[in-house]
Amino acid sequence: MTTTMTSEKALMAHLMRRAGFGASSEELDRLVEQGYDETVEQLLDVDRPNRMSDNLIRRYHSEYSGMMGNLSAGANWMYRMVSTDAPLREKLNLMWHGVYATGYSKLANGKVLHDQIRMFERHGMGSFKNLLIEISKDPAMLVWLDNVQNHNGAINENYGRELLELFSMGVGNYSEHDVKEAARAFTGWTIGNTEYMTMKCARDSVWPYGRLSFHFEFKADDHDDGEKEFLGHKGNFNGEDIVDIICQQPATADFLSRHIYSFFVADEAPVPEWPYKPPRDPAAIAALSNVYFESNYSIKAMLRFLFKSDFFKSEEARFQRIKGPAELVASVLRLTEEYGQPNISMNPTSQQAQFMGQWLLSPPSVEGWHWGTEWIDSGALVERVNFASERFGNIDSPGVRSVVDRILDNSDEDLPPDEVVDRALSELGITEISDNSREALIDFAKKQSEIATAEQTPRERVVNILKLVGATPEFQRA
Repeated sequence: MTTTMTSEKALMAHLMRRAGFGASSEELDRLVEQGYDETVEQLLDVDRPNRMSDNLIRRYHSEYSGMMGNLSAGANWMYRMVSTDAPLREKLNLMWHGVYATGYSKLANGKVLHDQIRMFERHGMGSFKNLLIEISKDPAMLVWLDNVQNHNGAINENYGRELLELFSMGVGNYSEHDVKEAARAFTGWTIGNTEYMTMKCARDSVWPYGRLSFHFEFKADDHDDGEKEFLGHKGNFNGEDIVDIICQQPATADFLSRHIYSFFVADEAPVPEWPYKPPRDPAAIAALSNVYFESNYSIKAMLRFLFKSDFFKSEEARFQRIKGPAELVASVLRLTEEYGQPNISMNPTSQQAQFMGQWLLSPPSVEGWHWGTEWIDSGALVERVNFASERFGNIDSPGVRSVVDRILDNSDEDLPPDEVVDRALSELGITEISDNSREALIDFAKKQSEIATAEQTPRERVVNILKLVGATPEFQRA
């Protein structure tokens, strides 16, 4: 294994890959000078503005306003990942979208899916208790898991079951009776735009105004206000009471901690396997769970602890996650800087993540996506490699031009093959690389020099190396 950066810069690169979408060598230098702890606090600042507001995006790109389908809503979100100055906020949105997977296939409404992601932005780093209440009131979720059909005297258990199984505690920590009692507590939690459901979109709005934006409504006359028994507690519980009891459970702390560990530290097994497979690092899960209770369920406190922990900073933790497709696309586009402002081409560009196996706002099921090595089957891997190589091969992209200029020191002279390779790796944020990968890159650089012709400039040779770096296993990992 070859190291390509100083230890301080390598650690900062690790932080930015996990808490964001990577960073250029130039940005890493600035952050190292700023300091690790200060950078963590900056990442945790939920009030940092985005480079361009939603209002401005919609003013110039009407397809992001109507959101009649999920393509423009997904493209809007991808643009935000690419352009944001608060990358952890969007990265965390991506985690919550995988946990509380809600999709277009049933909703047929891009607007409410977009609104759910914005809800994660507002509440995703606050109290876990508050987040569970907000997702329980979220219009997209109310339709997705059928709570709009959960009535007093005729309960629908779908949301109550998934709240316990996939959203908070995990299988083995509750009974079927608890599921039914939770469903009773959530009766009357519905959406106000009931015409959408009952009249099959007959009153849905049309262009140029877009889809109806559903809103939460509590119908007291449809709520079961009888006594309930849930997880050993008795009372006249409503949905908020159920969430309060859930958040008090050690199983909830462990479940949330394992999700955070899996997304930010190292890939875990898919959630359905958790009852049968122990965590990779039980001590880390226990430490995160302690912070959960000590901070009154604060997600921000858990993230602060995680990013400053030895198990996160450890060299063994680096490159232990496969980048998800949306994460990969965003990381490439942030380096190429080809989307300095909204552009209609973001629609087909954001679809590249779909071809790699992750269709934003359209998860395959309520389980969301299975992470890790399942991202890199033979077909998806070809798409991933081709996307990175194609984008890094476009010298017209501002970011690629800047990278090439820095590698060549603004000269048009060739560099020794090993030096140009190391500089290219550093510019793309790769802090360490296997000896086999580095030797292959150097061998390619040497062959380019040997067959150099007047038609191929030193800049073009550097671009070819960047394309190959994008195909390395190290770039495909975080």
